[in-house]
Amino acid sequence: MAYSLITTLTVLLALLTFVPLLRIRHWLVRGQDFPRLQYAVLALTLLAAQWWLFDWSEPRSWWPAALATACLLYQASWIQPYTRLHPAEARTVSAGDGSACLRIMSVNVLMTNRNADGLLRIIRDADPDFIITLETDHWWQSKLDALAMDYPHTVKCPLENLYGMHVYSRYPLHDPAIQYLVEPDIPSIHASVELPDGRRIKMHCLHPKPPSPTENPGSGERDAELIAVAGSVAESESDAPVVVAGDLNDVAWSSTTRLFRKISGLLDPRVGRGMFNTFHTGFPFLRWPLDHLFHSNHFGVVGLRRLPGFGSDHFPILVELALVEALERQQEGLEPDQEDEARAAETVEAEDVLPEDVHNPRG
Repeated sequence: MAYSLITTLTVLLALLTFVPLLRIRHWLVRGQDFPRLQYAVLALTLLAAQWWLFDWSEPRSWWPAALATACLLYQASWIQPYTRLHPAEARTVSAGDGSACLRIMSVNVLMTNRNADGLLRIIRDADPDFIITLETDHWWQSKLDALAMDYPHTVKCPLENLYGMHVYSRYPLHDPAIQYLVEPDIPSIHASVELPDGRRIKMHCLHPKPPSPTENPGSGERDAELIAVAGSVAESESDAPVVVAGDLNDVAWSSTTRLFRKISGLLDPRVGRGMFNTFHTGFPFLRWPLDHLFHSNHFGVVGLRRLPGFGSDHFPILVELALVEALERQQEGLEPDQEDEARAAETVEAEDVLPEDVHNPRG
């Protein structure tokens, strides 16, 4: 009985582990990119159960153990970069050395959440320079207008469909644009931020729909928006610093996010520092890194932290970056190969969006 149950669970785990290799875009398949940590823990648990309960003198005991081990190693290979066991991809630097710094906060407020005062307290405590709010409707806009004194530069796109988006900046914004790149009701915001020393940073703020039974049945739309922005960053003739941030509705360790990093050349400050899981606040054992920030090699990382909850299903995340000229020659992102380039082209063409469609704010 124990053998049959543990073996069945091991085979099921193997199917869930390796089905994403098919690169089918249906949510049932793409959803298996998310719980890699949980699947790794399950594989380890099954191995422990096999060790205690199986009769190792019987050959039939060996193949389930080999299968569970393969699952564990495969899942670990994806999540290990998001632990301190992996070298940091972006260098750690100190503030106050004369480098220009920018503190960026990204937060999905959960449109139906009404604890605006809680969020405003977190903003006052964290003291970001640039804030991206997601799922913000007209009600949230009315509450966040309290930020006007400290954050006079804004781009506002209130929507009632869970995909409203606002930007609040302490520093001037130049050449801003709200775009609907893939879907007519899913916005993105693009602008240049002028720092006190006059340098400008290109910002791309995103919140594509996830593949799910209640949103899009597949990941095609999400993937196309991410890869189009990645291609735009890569093809830009300007050498201005770049940041891409927001709730990408994809985990840091998915094949799509990895492709985004390869095509864009941007760095992930999570690599080598930790997972910083931002969703879901209500389920400690089912949390994933959905809220992201990627940056060009102009920046070092001063700090990265998850902020307290305030009633949303997402935790806010705060990243402090510093522009350090010498780092441009010391940091490198992932490099795409021909297969990656072909996959990227196929992804954007399937949704009729191209990198040149993405607004490229003047740097």
